[in-house]
Amino acid sequence: MAEKKEIITLLDEIADLLEFRSENPFKISAFRNGANTIRKISEDINELVNSGKLKEVKGIGKGIYTVVEEYCSHGFSTALEELKIDIPDSLFEIFQIRGLGPKKIAQLFNQENIRSVEELKTACTDNRLSSVKGFGEKIQKKILDEIKQLEVNRNFLLIHFAEREAEKIKDLLSGISVIKKYEFTGEVRRTREVFSSLEVVVLIEAYKTEELISALKDKIIIDEIDEGTIKSNSTFNLPLTMYIVHSENHFINRLFETTGSKEFLRHLNYSHEKHDGNSEEEIFDKMNSIKVAPEMREEEFFSITKAELKKSSNLTGEQLKGFFHFHTTYSDGMNSIEEMVSAAKNLGYDYFAVCDHSKTAAYANGLSAQRILQQKNEIEEITSKHNWKLLQGIESDILTNGDLDYPTEILQAFQFVVASVHSNFSLSEDDMTKRIIRAIENPFTDVLGHPTGRLLLHRAPYKHTIKKIIDACSRNKVAIEINAHPNRLDLDWRNIFYAREQGCLFSINADAHSIENILLARYGITVARKGGIQPEEVINCFSYKDFIKFLNRKVTRKVEDK
Repeated sequence: MAEKKEIITLLDEIADLLEFRSENPFKISAFRNGANTIRKISEDINELVNSGKLKEVKGIGKGIYTVVEEYCSHGFSTALEELKIDIPDSLFEIFQIRGLGPKKIAQLFNQENIRSVEELKTACTDNRLSSVKGFGEKIQKKILDEIKQLEVNRNFLLIHFAEREAEKIKDLLSGISVIKKYEFTGEVRRTREVFSSLEVVVLIEAYKTEELISALKDKIIIDEIDEGTIKSNSTFNLPLTMYIVHSENHFINRLFETTGSKEFLRHLNYSHEKHDGNSEEEIFDKMNSIKVAPEMREEEFFSITKAELKKSSNLTGEQLKGFFHFHTTYSDGMNSIEEMVSAAKNLGYDYFAVCDHSKTAAYANGLSAQRILQQKNEIEEITSKHNWKLLQGIESDILTNGDLDYPTEILQAFQFVVASVHSNFSLSEDDMTKRIIRAIENPFTDVLGHPTGRLLLHRAPYKHTIKKIIDACSRNKVAIEINAHPNRLDLDWRNIFYAREQGCLFSINADAHSIENILLARYGITVARKGGIQPEEVINCFSYKDFIKFLNRKVTRKVEDK
């Protein structure tokens, strides 16, 4: 059994290594096209392989089918392993450096014998690549910047990967009988977007400390034991610190001070000796402070000027009624419209707005005018068949000049428009800000998608002035997306406080490209709660009637009020 995304990754990796080895260009294209073909298939990939029907799919030749069949059946690929022969493992990290494709990496490997990121860093630092075609001083500086970011990123995990590590720790601690209770603290309890460590407060009887250590030594590598603290730096993909306490009172106080953040506690003038308490409420009372939810205990909390915005969020996933900004097989999604909506309906959503990619996003099979009409007809058929509240939206690309990439006569046919930047990220701060504001001012724009364009631990936000963009959203009654994909989590929670002060609305969207992706919305909830967002500030929480009012706030949309 294999997941579709595993097959896509496999075919892309094979294509990269074929290009690295300067193989036949047609063969390289075949594997890249094969990955794109698999991406658009809505049926179960394993069933297609088992039945032999995958052979009949256009774009899947005999060679690609053999690779896919082997991987689905055995979980490995002979073709990939053969391509890796004589390539050092250290070289594969270089493939993570943006701007270096397989051909350039091969050039460095074959001509300069560069076999690792460290060797590449040294070569660029010493300006040794200046004589190599395509590697001038500017390119070397860019590579060094990318390597610096890569080195920083090695110390962090995205939220969904950190969760997997936390689950391993739960399994570990749940199997040790002397532990009375435990709770994650630090970055986990504050629900950061990326994690550098995992911390747990563990309650045991005082005389059972040695028994705990003995049990832990059988399961993990312990690097340090010091005054009630146990550290394991290499067992998991993040360093683990366990704080051992022996009473309920000590548990509460240790949990409070290790939740942090350090900057938050400093602003409160927190002192363990002065502010000891039997509950977190009591600790806050002793500091003459309102109780602050764990996820909001960051230094940025103190930048909030309006008292009503300081209260904790009561937002939950169950309050999301609208499911927006999702992609289907009409563009680069993996499931059909009907499959996506049916799955979201089963998860409790009430109304829906499909937002496939627009025509400029050719790489994502963006919709032409003809295919927009085709999709519209299918939506009408599905709506009639199921009596669903299903709208035709679009994720429209923001062009370099700030226009959306359809003329007015097409834009006005959509019932919901998310405007997003997907190209030309290197504009100056002023030009990018003006570009985005112009798109916000378009009367058809309902939501500004992933506002800063960042990809966590991969791509920094493009240069922009976020406060000016937020101000424009407020003026033009455009909701700001909190893109819930763990790679994005954009709008950044640090900017949510300012946006709320300006009276902005938000749209929490999974940016789902598959049925499985629908569940990613919970990470958007996490970010929203970190910014204190209340349900009434989220358009997904509106009743369907109120959502229609939102859609018609600037232009008249043809939406049936069911």
